[in-house]
Amino acid sequence: MTPQTEIQLIAVAAAAACALSGTFLVLRRMAMIADAVSHAVLPGIVIAFLLGGGLGSPLLAFGAALSGVATVALVEALQRTKLVKEDTAIGLVFPALFAFGVVLVSRYADHVHLDVDAVLLGELAFAPFERMIIAGRDVGPRALWIAGGALVLNVAAVSVFFKELKLVTFDPALAAALGFSPLLLHYGLMTLVSATAVASFDAVGLVLVVALMVGPAAAAWLLTDRLAVLLPLAAGLGATSAVAGYWLARWFDASIAGAMAVCVGLVFLLVFSFAPRRGLLARRRMLATQRREFAMTLLAVHLAQHEGTVDEADESRLASLHLHLHWDEDRLRRTVRDGLNRGWLRREDDRLLLEDAGRSAARTVFARAWPQGTGTTPHRI
Repeated sequence: MTPQTEIQLIAVAAAAACALSGTFLVLRRMAMIADAVSHAVLPGIVIAFLLGGGLGSPLLAFGAALSGVATVALVEALQRTKLVKEDTAIGLVFPALFAFGVVLVSRYADHVHLDVDAVLLGELAFAPFERMIIAGRDVGPRALWIAGGALVLNVAAVSVFFKELKLVTFDPALAAALGFSPLLLHYGLMTLVSATAVASFDAVGLVLVVALMVGPAAAAWLLTDRLAVLLPLAAGLGATSAVAGYWLARWFDASIAGAMAVCVGLVFLLVFSFAPRRGLLARRRMLATQRREFAMTLLAVHLAQHEGTVDEADESRLASLHLHLHWDEDRLRRTVRDGLNRGWLRREDDRLLLEDAGRSAARTVFARAWPQGTGTTPHRI
């Protein structure tokens, strides 16, 4: 494989892994925890590096994961005091831990490649040069094995505990009633998030880890309500952003991780704008449709109220309807056109009259406003 192919595979594996665990954070309204954990693993990595004596030590992953879980525990401990809210607790804990890690790096690890720039933006461009050698054979980049392992771990965890995670995410009270431990599953998920952040930490950096955990999941949630569809969709959007970001970085000769994070934002922006049901444009179309429906119903109710009365002729005249309804003429013109097209209205000379469909819509409004047995009756229609 060429180095550029290996870089993209590393990014795709990391993106899919982050998206899978990040989906549950987004659904549980804990997206900022991804930011906190991703930053707070730094002191765990540095301390493990100092104790283990090298970057190849397995203590690094353990120390970082432990640091991530400790971050969540500290945030929840502060929140349980009721003196600060969750967002404030996160804002207090992770900057302190991250700054502590930066101090440790600058003081004790400035002679190795574990520097602040690598922490923030990773070293994807150099990842293919650090090879995994097994029995004297080159089996590929070390980062690809680590990111691939994180992806396998996430797929396995989500597959095995899918029902439990789904239940705890959407109804923790029912999960507890059925004998599951929401607290145990919560910390299991936080451990998975920490392990995923650690696995992606060296290659892609903190900025991209946070973007990949939150962005693809948030975009996928705008496209589907089904968790079984949302998870692979989030992973696919993350992988797409990673590949697009690589080529964007090559085009502009820019940071690869930075360009990938930008593409995560662009993908979310596209989905946010054009999602079929929950997108911004779809929401605006829905609101416009609701306003038109409401206007038609209001016009039908007005005509029904005065149908068969002495003032019906004046109240149904097109020339004066906008005054009675307190509308401008353009709104009246649009509403009349919609009512005629829907078959609610018919026009006779300069008057508007109700058809059966319009009269039925007015009756429905009256039935909801004045239910039977309330002692109040509307005008007969």
